[in-house]
Amino acid sequence: MEARAPHILVVDDDDRIRDLLARFLRERSLRVSTAADGERALKLLGQMQFDLVILDVMMPGVDGFEVTRRLREIGETPVLLLTARGEPEDRIKGLSLGADDYLAKPFEPEELALRVQAILRRAAPRRRGPKSVVFGDWTFTLATGRLDRAGAPVRLTGGEAALLNALASQAGEAVSRTALSENAAAGAGERAVDVQITRLRRKLEADPKQPIWIQTVRGEGYKLVAEPIFGDPG
Repeated sequence: MEARAPHILVVDDDDRIRDLLARFLRERSLRVSTAADGERALKLLGQMQFDLVILDVMMPGVDGFEVTRRLREIGETPVLLLTARGEPEDRIKGLSLGADDYLAKPFEPEELALRVQAILRRAAPRRRGPKSVVFGDWTFTLATGRLDRAGAPVRLTGGEAALLNALASQAGEAVSRTALSENAAAGAGERAVDVQITRLRRKLEADPKQPIWIQTVRGEGYKLVAEPIFGDPG
């Protein structure tokens, strides 16, 4: 059976940009739906399953930041923020709300395609090396990007899962912020890695300010204090 093409929701109040993006993505064999504003996007997200949302920030009414915030309350669909606002503060705000990547306008279409492919690749279940790591009550399965606490699943954004996967693949060893940025944050920068680390610590640590599991290695980066398990957990 042929694999289902990923379904992408493009949200932009500019008709020309929205139509160009939709056509560009369809030419790459992706399924595309569109919305002209945040309210319509939220309605579609409540009715259909999407593999990725490409979301303009600067929209009247419900803007892209608010759509991202509401989306994270109900699920972990990957989000690529697309906006003319390229200031670092806006990028950090978007990532802190749970966006997976951030691309400023104007952009090269091929760069957008690469970003989309990277996000879809990170979000897809990994078929090689079905390993996991265990730390305290937590179990993280690298093959699927699934995090469990005492057997109960815990939701992660695509960016958080990618970052935890990068740390878990080298459990007990320091991973540089540069490597984490390139491999888990789609090159978004080291500040973006720090934001994602903060989000992960809030989910994993009893006291995020005094972390036990995700430790800062001064002058190097971060490390996950965990026991690697080869094969399926349990």
